[in-house]
Amino acid sequence: MRCYQINEFGGSVEPADIELLPVTGSSVRLKVIAAGVCHSDVHICEGHYDLGGGRKISFAERIKFPRTLGHEVSGEVVEVGPDVEGVAVGDVCLVCSWIGCGECEQCAQGLENLCVNPRFVGVNRDGGFAEFVDVPDPRYLIDLGQLDPIAAAPMVCSGLTTFSALKKFGPLEGRRPIVVVGAGGLGLIAIAVARMLGSVGVVVVELDAAKREAALAAGALAAIAPGESALEDIRQAVGGPVWAVLDLVGSGSTAKLAVDALDKTGKLVVVGLFGGAIDLPVPTFPLKVLTIQGSYTGSPAELREFVALAREKGLPAAPLDKRPLSAAPAALADLKAGRVIGRVVLQP
Repeated sequence: MRCYQINEFGGSVEPADIELLPVTGSSVRLKVIAAGVCHSDVHICEGHYDLGGGRKISFAERIKFPRTLGHEVSGEVVEVGPDVEGVAVGDVCLVCSWIGCGECEQCAQGLENLCVNPRFVGVNRDGGFAEFVDVPDPRYLIDLGQLDPIAAAPMVCSGLTTFSALKKFGPLEGRRPIVVVGAGGLGLIAIAVARMLGSVGVVVVELDAAKREAALAAGALAAIAPGESALEDIRQAVGGPVWAVLDLVGSGSTAKLAVDALDKTGKLVVVGLFGGAIDLPVPTFPLKVLTIQGSYTGSPAELREFVALAREKGLPAAPLDKRPLSAAPAALADLKAGRVIGRVVLQP
């Protein structure tokens, strides 16, 4: 099959033709319908996360080459192993990429996305930038029903990540708007997911003017540019004290802005992995009774919950840029350069 792989950190994805292995045991093979291009793919190509101050987290021990990228995948089942039950050839499914080791404490709690020895599709095992993808067990497949498999593909990471993060604020009904920092693909999806969860709406903070316009078109109550008046503008748009900020960028400057904007008992949930560091006065935490929490993708159970919600209320609307599989290198370059509004989806 044709696929797109990385062979070294710092390089680009390259086309390759590889031989498909036999499907055995509980494995399932799917013909890829769509594969979302995520900013995490950019970090994987770079080989690290930036911690600020010259420090980095390297992927060298976790990612082996060559590696086929793509962790947002939908596909049609074309072959099943002899031990497979509950899935049949022809089924159209979403692939839950967050596959754990099955032995650690996190996996025992169903939090495979936090596994210490993960087997994530498109990260630790080959993913969906390919014509076919293999999944080790049918329990990682979710029936899409009547949902569009192309639009659904980014929900494996982008949709699930925003869903899991927003749930960390608790019930959203009857509360003031949430502030979302960043109007990239995750930000536009978060606007819709927040409403699906009962929020009155979202106030977006975004540096790029075109993305602010996209946020307003997606239903944001306001789209604010960071700057000297940002704090005043945010409070005015929220209509009172700021109780919840979702940082989808995750830079030093966005995290500081979020902390400064939050009022007493406020909560910041950080999702973005742009990188950097912040210097905060310790008394800020007790004086504001402030909570800062990280959120990393979501669990397999949360993905099933999110898909069930989407089957009831519809998929979150976000601009989709559909491209052929051969456009994988250009798509990653565009994403890294900030030229993408919404989500790019590759179709073999």
